[in-house]
Amino acid sequence: MTTLYAQPYDSTAKGFSFDTTEAFEATTAQAVNTYGQRVEEFEIQFIDGEAIDCALFGAWRPGQGDIGAFLDAVDDWDDDRKLCFIIAVDEIGYAAAAIAEDPDAAGIDIYPVESMCKLAMQFVDEGLFGPIPEPLQFYLDYEAIAHDLAVDYAETDIAGVRCVYRSA
Repeated sequence: MTTLYAQPYDSTAKGFSFDTTEAFEATTAQAVNTYGQRVEEFEIQFIDGEAIDCALFGAWRPGQGDIGAFLDAVDDWDDDRKLCFIIAVDEIGYAAAAIAEDPDAAGIDIYPVESMCKLAMQFVDEGLFGPIPEPLQFYLDYEAIAHDLAVDYAETDIAGVRCVYRSA
């Protein structure tokens, strides 16, 4: 469960924690400051949840208008889709609003490997470079292949998950 906090911009008003869109809307509808005036603007802060959801929050930077869409994404998206969104926004530079509906539209390939060298080994094993006789596989320079892959691929660490990605 992801817990967020709505911090009013009005310093005389009190903030509140919430974990659903309904709770946010109900509480903001009744929020008043110490003078009884309605509070309308809140800063949304991440308080508690899974590391991947914290990273998603950092990439999304939800405001009052899209907090419902963010909470839906936390509940509905799998970790791969969240990773895709985070990479698209934080690493490649997409606007969060542009791909919030469909992060897969960014065309990002993600490989859950620890390094570019491991990706090179995976590609050789999968036959991406064609058939390589087994005796010759011991003489391949995986570091050189990894260096060449770095032209089109990049490495990142998101919420403790190391991966390599490529943007189409």
